[in-house]
Amino acid sequence: QVQLVESGGGLVQAGGSLRLSCAASGRTFRRDAMGWFRQAPGKEREFVAATSPSGDMTYYADSVKGRFTISRDNTKNTVYLQMNSQKPEDTAVYYCAADINYFAGNLYQQRRYDYWGQGTQVTVSS
Repeated sequence: QVQLVESGGGLVQAGGSLRLSCAASGRTFRRDAMGWFRQAPGKEREFVAATSPSGDMTYYADSVKGRFTISRDNTKNTVYLQMNSQKPEDTAVYYCAADINYFAGNLYQQRRYDYWGQGTQVTVSS
């Protein structure tokens, strides 16, 4: 069983920055691919970013590429999402997720992920 706990959400003005954290426990974190997804009001949950178990490969949705950075610290069992130049359309509940059966490719697919956190709200004001 994997437990994922997100933190770092909040209210930020457009153009500002936030860093989300997701602390994992319950298994060997360094073997799992990790992803960030988000769900805006009235919309389906969508892929934001993902990283391979070692962190050497990262993937981003086109909507956040160049603004968001995913990283991980396997010594702290934590994955991060640094969000810069934020826009009102980034407003959503952000979820981290763990893929415990990693293979390269298709990390944007939600069905790849086995465990999910409870989410943290990010609100970007205009």
